[in-house]
Amino acid sequence: MKLINVRKGQFVYYKNELHKVYAIQPFFKKSVHLVRLKDYDQRIVMAKEITYYKPKNLDSFIFYDKRFTLNKDVRAKVGHYILVINPKPDSLDDHHLHAIELVSQIEPNGVISNKSNGIKHHEYWVMEEGRLEGANIIDRQDQTIPEEAETQAQLQTNHDIAAPKIGHVYQKNDSNPIIQAMVVATEGRTCYLGNHMEVPVEEIMNTDKWTHVLNVNEQ
Repeated sequence: MKLINVRKGQFVYYKNELHKVYAIQPFFKKSVHLVRLKDYDQRIVMAKEITYYKPKNLDSFIFYDKRFTLNKDVRAKVGHYILVINPKPDSLDDHHLHAIELVSQIEPNGVISNKSNGIKHHEYWVMEEGRLEGANIIDRQDQTIPEEAETQAQLQTNHDIAAPKIGHVYQKNDSNPIIQAMVVATEGRTCYLGNHMEVPVEEIMNTDKWTHVLNVNEQ
């Protein structure tokens, strides 16, 4: 793909596996941030390395180690995951294209998600657990490539994983003024930043709170 065509939320294939775009940093060589849907493993890649895929009704894929099938012909129930297909958020909502949200409440015209977003029934498709009859498996772009070969390819590209490393610079999005700090050390599940902050790995990889800006070792 060309970077100009990449959008947050798009389903794409990278290294033959299904991913979703969760952020874009257009001023860096590796500017597209991805999460692999089957386990939410994170990677930073170049736009030319990914291939766009538009989800369709009855597409089936693994999400967080469970298989789901998209079904546009049913309404969600509490506890269902949904995929936002046609986002029309109100001023107080922040759901976006292909956001995956968990339904916590049903209302006459839509649902309320676990993120407090009001999503109308015509905005989403239900992710039904399991493989439905007639489902199209989309976890891999080329089904003819043996999974063993894919595993080996992933082992050879571990440097693309966007896990915090020494030299990575992160921006704290909810601070005023905005704070940028470099990872100077890691220990277990804790990152130590240059401004004497200690941040759990899970928090610094939350793109709502922090944004990966650059890696000083690649400048």
